[in-house]
Amino acid sequence: MTDSNLAIIVLAAGQGTRMKSARPKVLHPIAGVPLLGHVLATAWALEPAHVLAVVRHERDAVAGAIEELAPGTTIVDQDELPGTGRAVEQAVEALPADFDGDVVVVSGDVPLLDAETLTELIRTHREASASATVLSAILDDATGYGRVIRGDDGALDRIVEQKDAAADELVITEVNSGTYVFGCGALRRVLPGIGTDNAQGEKYLTDAIGLLRREGGAVAAVPVAEPWIVGGVNDRVQLGEAALRLNQLIVRGWQRAGVTVHDPATTWIDLKARLAEDVELLPGTQIKGATVVERGAQIGPDTTLVDCEVGADAVIKRTDATLAVIGAGASVGPFAYLRPGTELGEHGKIGTFVETKNSKIGVGSKIPHLSYVGDTEVGVQSNLGAGTITANYNGVEKQRTVVGSHVRTGSHNVFVAPVRIGDGAYTGAGTVVRKDVAPGELAINVAPQRNMAGWVEANRAGTAAAAAAAAARSDDS
Repeated sequence: MTDSNLAIIVLAAGQGTRMKSARPKVLHPIAGVPLLGHVLATAWALEPAHVLAVVRHERDAVAGAIEELAPGTTIVDQDELPGTGRAVEQAVEALPADFDGDVVVVSGDVPLLDAETLTELIRTHREASASATVLSAILDDATGYGRVIRGDDGALDRIVEQKDAAADELVITEVNSGTYVFGCGALRRVLPGIGTDNAQGEKYLTDAIGLLRREGGAVAAVPVAEPWIVGGVNDRVQLGEAALRLNQLIVRGWQRAGVTVHDPATTWIDLKARLAEDVELLPGTQIKGATVVERGAQIGPDTTLVDCEVGADAVIKRTDATLAVIGAGASVGPFAYLRPGTELGEHGKIGTFVETKNSKIGVGSKIPHLSYVGDTEVGVQSNLGAGTITANYNGVEKQRTVVGSHVRTGSHNVFVAPVRIGDGAYTGAGTVVRKDVAPGELAINVAPQRNMAGWVEANRAGTAAAAAAAAARSDDS
């Protein structure tokens, strides 16, 4: 049920210069979802009355992503005055004037912060009737973070940013995570009083803590259970660390759900993927996007599936597949490349060094090896010989090849589309098929073979081949 007394503000206005990227920092993905997408999903999981996202840098790109990732989120544009205090001030102004509940503030670059942690923080805040509650973290190395300064009684006194901290404050290892809960009324009172007289000339949200403390409000800092939960992403190193941590959690979750993962260190599973019990993932496997794998399928080693559907008991080895459907009991690979639009029927086969695209291969049909099959439909229980090519492009447009059921084609065939091979037809080795083949017909290209006696010795005299041929003839005689 919606918590009518809860609003969540997501800060996503920063430039993220340390990423050194043309892409906005909060749109860099981990586990197939942008950093900001993880934060928005957590925010909405709390079922608040309002979720607001503050944007500025690359405004249109970030706002567009928010609308796609979390429809219903209110987008707030930060003005030229820098700082988290100003960002929150403008977000609070965007709330209904009569809203007087609690306001949670989170950062758009903290993807591992979970709903359970925030729920506990809100509970603690409300039980204490606090004006503000800060989620803190205890770090071995606090360099770069704002320090949590406690009074003699152990209560939170204020937060000091790294650049403004005195020497005795820099040795403190409890830091501000950038996650807060405020009473909205208290926040409305103190935000206008925050100035920019600091090392960075910004309006710090952290100054609200000191102001609330001075006016007699209850403020508190609550350490998080594990520091990595509130780890922010500011550069590519931290992006990789967050991706690894999240992947470890995802893999562990699927293992507990009945999936066998032979090597968790080399197995990557995106957040939206779905795996059934008794799925087996071999080393070097990536399950990306919204891929769905049914019970008993074996994937890998060295396989990447992107937005694919895999049926029960299918076996896929050393394969790259995108937007493909692989039927139950089917076999794919090794070294297969399945491009978008590939549909392999139950118990079918796409074998070694085969590329397929926009093609439907029927139940029990096989393309065993060394073939390209594009814009093609194959019926049931047919077999395409080694080296088959469907020549689907005439230089202007793509054309389709249709192969019927129970067809047997020879090795090294080329089907020049558009062409249709009827049910039960055969084709001979080396055939270039330019015309339709009726059901039950054999298609061959007739070209008599000529053997020219003595050609090697006459034209390659002095070579090892000529000597071998002469010796063989002598032995035969």
